[in-house]
Amino acid sequence: MNKFWNWVRNEGTGASELIFNGPISEDTWFGDEITPAMFRNELSKVSGDLTVWLNSSGGDVFAASQIYTMLRSHKGKVTVKIDGIAASAASVVAMAGDETLIAPTGMLMIHNPSTVAFGNKEAMQKAIELLDEVKESIINAYEEKSGLSRSKIARMMDEETWLNAKKAQSLGLVDGILFASGQPQPEEDPDDSDEDTPEEDEPKEDTLTAMSYSRAATMQSLMQKVSAKHKGTPVDQLMSRLNLLKY
Repeated sequence: MNKFWNWVRNEGTGASELIFNGPISEDTWFGDEITPAMFRNELSKVSGDLTVWLNSSGGDVFAASQIYTMLRSHKGKVTVKIDGIAASAASVVAMAGDETLIAPTGMLMIHNPSTVAFGNKEAMQKAIELLDEVKESIINAYEEKSGLSRSKIARMMDEETWLNAKKAQSLGLVDGILFASGQPQPEEDPDDSDEDTPEEDEPKEDTLTAMSYSRAATMQSLMQKVSAKHKGTPVDQLMSRLNLLKY
């Protein structure tokens, strides 16, 4: 099985480094995912300070929660370095760093959780209520890291907010920018105003769907993979497997 991470040893410091590159999943479907149980087993073999090089478009919200908790519980300093993108569930993992840094070219994206549900009116209402609660749990991670108000974070998630390195730092979602030591650091607005949130005339979902990490593109890609790998499987069984929370 291919793994979406790889352990390396920093020859200069002797510290362990984790290359975290790929989707986050509760179960393995295509051989390139990893379950939290497997991740926990390998993380337990590493002691001391840990650097996580993170590049992921996200995935399963509960799997990300487990990985977040494992990293927060690690005995040693955890430094997360976003070298590409930390989107959706991966942005939650990024919040686990005692120190979180981002490349000048890196991106961070947050949005509302989503799921696939089917059934009657009551089932749909329960799915909506679950999504609301999951959103609150995700806000907890961003709030603890950044100190931003919950209402502001909620608005940013509603609008599927994409943040470059400087904006992510100014909001407190990352602690610094890689290779920028000694440079002046942006200051967060003291009144926590709405100036940091996207303006109404900025492009939102219509243009973002062209990006490979948008929700529509991700779901379409997943459905294509599922259809190809599980050809002939009844639709209701496929829907049951897909009835999970994505972030």
